Amino acid sequence: MAPWGSRLTVWSKQTEDLVTECTKCLAAEMHKNSWQNRRRGRRSHQQNPWFRQQGSEERGNSVAQQSSQDSGHVGDDEAPSTSSGTAGSSSVPDLPGYYFDPEKKRYFRLLPGHNNCNPLTKEGIRQKEMESKRLQLLEEEDKQKKKIARMGFNASSLLQKSKLGFLNVTSYCRLAHELRVSCMQRKKVQIQSSDPSALASDRFNLILADTNSDRLFTVNDVKVGGSKYGIISLRGLKAPSLKVHMHENLYFTNRKVNSVCWASLNHLDSHILLCLMGIAETPGCATLLPASLFVSSHPAGDRPGMLCSFRIPGAWSCAWSLNIQANNCFSTGLSRRVLVTNVVTGHRQSFGTSSDVLAQQFALMAPLLFNGCRSGEIFAIDLRCRNQGKGWKATRLFHDSAVTSVQILQEEQNLMASDMAGTIKLWDLRTTKCIRQYEGHVNEHAYLPLHVHEEEGIVVAVGQDCYTRIWSFQDACLLRTIPSPHPTSKADIPSVAFSSRLGGFRGAPGLLMAVQQDLYCFSYT
Repeated sequence: MAPWGSRLTVWSKQTEDLVTECTKCLAAEMHKNSWQNRRRGRRSHQQNPWFRQQGSEERGNSVAQQSSQDSGHVGDDEAPSTSSGTAGSSSVPDLPGYYFDPEKKRYFRLLPGHNNCNPLTKEGIRQKEMESKRLQLLEEEDKQKKKIARMGFNASSLLQKSKLGFLNVTSYCRLAHELRVSCMQRKKVQIQSSDPSALASDRFNLILADTNSDRLFTVNDVKVGGSKYGIISLRGLKAPSLKVHMHENLYFTNRKVNSVCWASLNHLDSHILLCLMGIAETPGCATLLPASLFVSSHPAGDRPGMLCSFRIPGAWSCAWSLNIQANNCFSTGLSRRVLVTNVVTGHRQSFGTSSDVLAQQFALMAPLLFNGCRSGEIFAIDLRCRNQGKGWKATRLFHDSAVTSVQILQEEQNLMASDMAGTIKLWDLRTTKCIRQYEGHVNEHAYLPLHVHEEEGIVVAVGQDCYTRIWSFQDACLLRTIPSPHPTSKADIPSVAFSSRLGGFRGAPGLLMAVQQDLYCFSYT
């Protein structure tokens, strides 16, 4: 038998050999697994088109950089890496819950929007993209003095076609208006007031021009809460110094203004009709506010009018009648009801509806009141019907979304309406069919007005994206898109007013835009 020392030596050698063999096996297995992982990763990279493109671009970039270093004649602006990076970022796969930054070329995790501490949200990213687009359009508008609304359409070709007899007088005037609209330049209007500090803090909510376009009724949101009213005289709106004066009064309300229109009670546009929402224990009402209450805003010798208020809770819309068969009357659109009220006698007519009435307008020649509803229905009420019996609905049209504005055209054979889906349609009231649709308007849920000007042949609307769009009334061609001068916000949607005679009968055509505390003029000249 071998001694214990020799046995221990043999056993230790066998143990060392076993450990060495296990170590080699483990290393080989690890090497095999790592090789398979690299192979799978390379295969997935090759199968993914974006990684294939990135790999080819990186190889191209390295080759280009090596060649530029060897030659020494290629500048930084000629390096192909810039274009390849742009191309690669345009085809980046969309990963749920992540955002790819094209500048840093990497993914970032998106957190929920309610996390105010996180600046990287989908809403913030979309806001950043919209702001970048707005700034780019503003820069293009400032650089490009003459804009082209239609291909091959300019002043010389228009004049030549007119001389050759290819255009009649009506078509020539319409196309001349389109040409001038496309070349309007933005200029800031200086507002003068007895309280300059209020102008710096109060924000424009809406502006509404009167019939002669020499006054603007304004609703301003006060910083401490609530609203106050004013009238801007446009008689000083003349180039090159655009100056207007704001006339204010002490009438202040902490209630929201749902709808507003000019009313001709004593004379043309002698009052302003307001629909105010109720608050707490105070019910909603319709108020006739005399324009003479505003200092120096009424003609000389005009007596101060009387403020009239009618308790009409929950009014969404209002309209004043210039029809002789509904003299001194106004209408209010309520929830599932329409009220027609005579201001002098106090007599009321009530018509039940199946939906909330959001828009209204009286016809001038026919005794009809047109209404647009939240359900998308547009119907006309025959004012000669004294009860709610059958036959008082004279016309019925239908939109796919809530109707926010209805405009009756001059001959009263057509009607234009817009809805909360961004659809603008021109309807033939005789056949009750849509004859034209105006594309490009943006609206999701806002109460936005529509401006139709047949004399100039244009249609104007401000979208929820804060862009003002102008279409040709004749063929629905989008003539111009005007970005807001201020950052895009749902709380700062511009309010506009267009007229062929801004400032009165001797005024020039143009567009007025009110946003935040500023007033801008886009004039033809």
